[in-house]
Amino acid sequence: MTDTRLPEGWTLQRIRDVSGDQEAVVLGTDRVVRLVLGTLRTLRPELVLGFHSLCIVKPLYDADWYMGSLHADGSVDCWTAYGDLHEALRGL
Repeated sequence: MTDTRLPEGWTLQRIRDVSGDQEAVVLGTDRVVRLVLGTLRTLRPELVLGFHSLCIVKPLYDADWYMGSLHADGSVDCWTAYGDLHEALRGL
């Protein structure tokens, strides 16, 4: 997958370098993403980054980045939020 959906200034290689995971991938957005932080709600993903069993999700219309678990069925349960992508990647 190309880097065209990544935020300005980011490449997949930069994401791999910052996260320390050289197998990080951009995943499709056609999946159920739930925020389980506080009240349960569904997020509509703009970008999903996969790191083995973890994901970082950037929802549409939301400035935050959410970390969560990637399940076998492709769904994601997010449990924490970060203010920017760099901070989220360092939190992996």
